[in-house]
Amino acid sequence: MTDILSELCALRARDAEEGARREPLSALLARPETSAPRPSFLAALRRPAGSRARVNAELKKASPSKGLIRADFRPADLAAALTAGGASALSVLVEPHRFLGDAANLALARSRSALPLLWKDIVVSKWQVAKAAACGASAVLLIVAALSDARLRALLGFARDLGLDALVEAHNAAEIERALDLGARIVGVNSRDLRTFHTDPDAAFGLLARIPADRVRVAESGVRDAAGLRLAEAAGADAVLVGEALMRVTDPASALRELFTNDN
Repeated sequence: MTDILSELCALRARDAEEGARREPLSALLARPETSAPRPSFLAALRRPAGSRARVNAELKKASPSKGLIRADFRPADLAAALTAGGASALSVLVEPHRFLGDAANLALARSRSALPLLWKDIVVSKWQVAKAAACGASAVLLIVAALSDARLRALLGFARDLGLDALVEAHNAAEIERALDLGARIVGVNSRDLRTFHTDPDAAFGLLARIPADRVRVAESGVRDAAGLRLAEAAGADAVLVGEALMRVTDPASALRELFTNDN
């Protein structure tokens, strides 16, 4: 069985090396955009007592397991629609090989939304973090399974130095402990195993209780409707990541509103 995560780590490391030859890390850091103020991703996902879970709505054209998800993929229009539908933040796929993403998607989303934007990528280098900052992201995704403790610690610290939050993604109890030990403030539990792309939402919801209440707890993947959102809330999620369910419908704004109003 192909290990999709390892494949993508190698591809994105190569891409970062090529990107650094075109624009070195020092040049990215010198850009005014890299140090510009940005909305807080952490604050947007923190769930006040008594309120509904926040939704981090994802702009995703394709995935390794499902192939093409949305042929009519217009990031600017989708960002505007999801903002109008009640999203608290937007996750923007920039990984090009298996998700058909692009860094330009984030700029297009920013052109129509003032929400915090998550740079959704397989991040393995400081160059990618600096690129995210230069493109206007508020946060980057860091996947525990893709990184050693030393690399994860370095990337977390570098992101904070640039004013970025980090959504640190775990898939099991051991990875949650690693994320917490290294100081992650936003911890996501992905119900999808990125090595096989098998999804098990029930197992993921059960893991949320391992994350202390002083951190922001995010349920990733597997929330498709109002019932799934309520299950995530009951499990203690501050926020949920919803992507495919919104990308497959004609009217994503209406579909997002139904997450909060329709229990079917």
